[in-house]
Amino acid sequence: IMSACSGNKCSSEKGMKDAIKEAYFIGTALNTPQILEEDSLAIAVVNKHFNSVVAENCMKSEVVQPEEGKFDFSLADKFVDLGEKNNMFIIGHTLIWHSQAPAWFFTDEQGNDVSREVMIERMRTHISTVVGRYKGRVNGWDVVNETIMEDGSFRDSKLVQIIGEDFVKLAFQFAHEADPEAELYYNDYSMSIPEKRDGVIRMVKIIQKEGVQIDGIGMQAHSSITVPDMNEFEKSIEEFANLGVKVMVTELDISVLPFPDLNVGADVAKSYEFKPELNPYVEALPDSLEVQLHDRYVEFFTLFNKHQDKISRVTLWGVHDGQTWRNYWPIAGRTDYPLLFDRNSKEKSAVQAIINLKKES
Repeated sequence: IMSACSGNKCSSEKGMKDAIKEAYFIGTALNTPQILEEDSLAIAVVNKHFNSVVAENCMKSEVVQPEEGKFDFSLADKFVDLGEKNNMFIIGHTLIWHSQAPAWFFTDEQGNDVSREVMIERMRTHISTVVGRYKGRVNGWDVVNETIMEDGSFRDSKLVQIIGEDFVKLAFQFAHEADPEAELYYNDYSMSIPEKRDGVIRMVKIIQKEGVQIDGIGMQAHSSITVPDMNEFEKSIEEFANLGVKVMVTELDISVLPFPDLNVGADVAKSYEFKPELNPYVEALPDSLEVQLHDRYVEFFTLFNKHQDKISRVTLWGVHDGQTWRNYWPIAGRTDYPLLFDRNSKEKSAVQAIINLKKES
């Protein structure tokens, strides 16, 4: 397939989803303007290149249940409608997460932690209401997000403090009861760190041993030009697949900016103060870095294609550079270039390279 290119801006004739469709789903996260179909350039990109969508924020608990018992599905409904209209594999994100939860979720009216029984019941109510609403419409759910630390231990979150480590098993159980047909996933970042990988494997094995359904492990791939180490990332794909579950790459983006701390993973609680030297490419990305970004995407997709028997989906965390959370994390107000489409929703050279890779294999 010939493509029209000028400089680094290309336009492929076919979409990535057409080239990759036999191997795995290729997805993207949608933000509010896209869900409302106001960002029409981005929607055109989504329809051409992607066959799976995930909600970036509108299904998080603070959005759908801001007050106890008061659910707001207005945006989530539109997200699911949009996915159905375009025949997408629809992912709900995320049911239970220590972060971006509403203030009331863990406490009583006096501000004290609720009892274990109350916490379990709140979790059950939240999961069964959200999953039940979209039963048969949402294909897969990120049931639990980010509960294993880099050393393989459980995060000392309110969920663990109040319920215990078995909150994970309970969340999967409640989700399965609410929609027995939906695929259920565990999702986390920095999954190539060996100790973390081992911690996730331990946790999943316990869930499986207790007979609770878990269908997949999502490896968030918030990356840079140098992190993660590809050999360790590959090892995680293989070891997770050995558990008999699907492996998915769930939140792929590749930051090109200098990082104050490369070991920060994707911990949303981390933030650093803005310094001009940490925001070097305000106007444009230098050619040399565009080449590095291109090559890094090719390196990732070469690995995904190698393991397409294990990988069921690859999802980019956003459509274009203008919307990426990388512009404000871990330092607010930066200009980053981590996605496959630029701020004008024009495809970067890596898109055609990804399509060609698949044709060649």
